Amino acid sequence: MINILLADDHPYLRRGLIQILRDEFPGAVIGEVANVPELLEQAQKLRWDIVVLDLTMPGRGGLEALHELKRLCPNIPILVLSMHPEDQFAVRVLRAGGAGYLTKESVPQEFVRAIRTIWKGAKY
Repeated sequence: MINILLADDHPYLRRGLIQILRDEFPGAVIGEVANVPELLEQAQKLRWDIVVLDLTMPGRGGLEALHELKRLCPNIPILVLSMHPEDQFAVRVLRAGGAGYLTKESVPQEFVRAIRTIWKGAKY
């Protein structure tokens, strides 16, 4: 069983991602948070296999959240899901300790492929 924490400030996007994940990973524990303080709190409450992090959230940005999350929970792999094109942020995310980068324009199958790849311990 996989434990996935979704961090995005858009409830409709979280709902869609949850449905995709439930279809592909029956029995998965899926948590959701809408901001960075909630993310940091939830990340320390349960053992998460993957965190899916929006790069652009209100308050502290996603890169700052990524750095803080890696400081608090260095072993949690983080997939950044962003509206920004890969050429703008992907390298920065990977250098900051992210396990992968995916744009929100990606098809659901690519999202699932990224989750599976990162869950196996590889970068995406």
